[in-house]
Amino acid sequence: MNSEYLNDFENLISRRQYNDRRKLLFEKTETVRKSMAERINNQADIFAIDSMPLEICKISREKRNKMGKESQHHSPDKGYCASQKKYFYGYKLHSVCSAAGVIQSLDLTKASVHDVHYLKDLKELFGNCMIIGDKGYISRQQQINLFETAGIELEVPMRSNQKEQKPTMWILKKVRKRIETVFSQLCDQFMIQRNYAKSFTGFKSRVLAKVTALTVLQFLNKFINNKPVGRVKNTLAD
Repeated sequence: MNSEYLNDFENLISRRQYNDRRKLLFEKTETVRKSMAERINNQADIFAIDSMPLEICKISREKRNKMGKESQHHSPDKGYCASQKKYFYGYKLHSVCSAAGVIQSLDLTKASVHDVHYLKDLKELFGNCMIIGDKGYISRQQQINLFETAGIELEVPMRSNQKEQKPTMWILKKVRKRIETVFSQLCDQFMIQRNYAKSFTGFKSRVLAKVTALTVLQFLNKFINNKPVGRVKNTLAD
């Protein structure tokens, strides 16, 4: 309760006021986060792309859920997570991060949206670089389009039934693994899966706040603490 900290902070606002202001500052928060990420990733030309499920309730409670239903465009739905081999109800967080593990770009979609559709946005955000994804991003048409329009080389492993198999370089596997580590940090240390928002605006604001918090700690490690950007657990203690 805010009454517990009145002696330490004058004019401390309530939780409701704080959440209202956070929603209003969504665009400015994203501007600050993106600015920090671009400064850290200034020389980066290799990125990894992936998505993670953000479940808002169990599928058995799908019919009773009211969060996000204020707009059909933003309402959650059911999707499938191949890595966890399960169906879930909610949204997907699509991200592109550098080899250092700093998220450069992110977006939220319904759970049913296939990963390959996020590739359409990349040519507006990136150029003259390599982006590494998993098998969910296999699309020959998209690979050609990204390379011809923005100079983006999309590297994805081939499926076992495809012809002209070629081995994947170990360094590319390492970069692709890095985004999985970032997702693990968001889940374990920032509890991004725990969002008790009552509207889509509140939901996306809370997700962005947690991604921004991770970026801030990475920024401090890079420019203040002189530590690897990924070691964020004890950043504020240094």
